[in-house]
Amino acid sequence: MKKLTEQEINTALKDLKGWEYKDNAIVKNFTLPTFFEAYTLLCKAAFIAEKLNHHPDWSGVYNKVTLKLNTHDAGGVTQSDIDFAAEVEKFLKN
Repeated sequence: MKKLTEQEINTALKDLKGWEYKDNAIVKNFTLPTFFEAYTLLCKAAFIAEKLNHHPDWSGVYNKVTLKLNTHDAGGVTQSDIDFAAEVEKFLKN
């Protein structure tokens, strides 16, 4: 998988509200109303990870979740990371 340029990443992030490029990854911090909703997001992210065979760095504390996406084999952000973030956003809209 080809590593994206910073310009390609920033262009893709225009369609992904709240995601930012930092530390060679795309990152988003979520604050949800309850622990259960945060846990649900983590569970959905697990299903997305298995579907795409692409696994994020993540953390969750009570109602806060952080997802950090990059492709270790490529040494940075690839289209797989953008696709993962887009899947998360689709889930949150429903």
